[in-house]
Amino acid sequence: MSILGIIPARLAATRFPNKPMESILGIPMIGHCYFRSKYCTEIDDLFVATCDNEIVDYVTLINGNAIMTSNLHERATERTAEAMIELEKKLKKEYDIIVMIQGDEPLVYPEMISQVIQPILSGDCQISNLMIKLNSIEDIDNANNVKVVINKNGDALYMSREPIPSAHKYNKKIDYYRQLGLIAFQRDALLNFISLEPTKLEIIESVDMNRFLENGFKIRMVETEYEVDAVDNPIDLIRVEEKMKTDILFKKYK
Repeated sequence: MSILGIIPARLAATRFPNKPMESILGIPMIGHCYFRSKYCTEIDDLFVATCDNEIVDYVTLINGNAIMTSNLHERATERTAEAMIELEKKLKKEYDIIVMIQGDEPLVYPEMISQVIQPILSGDCQISNLMIKLNSIEDIDNANNVKVVINKNGDALYMSREPIPSAHKYNKKIDYYRQLGLIAFQRDALLNFISLEPTKLEIIESVDMNRFLENGFKIRMVETEYEVDAVDNPIDLIRVEEKMKTDILFKKYK
């Protein structure tokens, strides 16, 4: 199967403007995401999708691939879909699987990309998504962490920025999971996303995947053992930089 990796990124992020170009140990955050994703051997082509010339110029400087997209997108999935459509026209090829890799998770590991595409390669689903267990009250309560609840088959039931499931009427231990921004789609599923109208719960939660869930699509959740860290604000950047100092993969491309 032909697999396309897309890293959506834009400078005008509401919570942290200019975030993709913020330096982490001398390399812009988008650079870390690109270099690390390139180590995944299953990906045939890797592109940064952006509406900003500054990002395109940087990616070109590091001999990477970038494609310009509209500046009107509200959702990273929409930007990813546009990039796929334009790249298929440009490269005169059709992709089977598209992996969306978030540009604000600079500690992504190539093994995580392999994990998220496996359920689709196995024919189990059209959409798959990584998740990790949350172990602290601070992380569970953090609205920047999208929480997910799953059914007995490991498929997503709902995603929220609130702590779900509720602990108000339950005294035993509850496992909470955070949905990661690493998502794999069959080509048709990604095209379906942009053909559907934005949904109420997608807008309320500001979570792309709720558009699929509200329309009855199955999203297979895969728990990963890899520790990741997203940058949502300047404080996160300090924490991620400390982790990067001892990161084994960073030593290969710094």
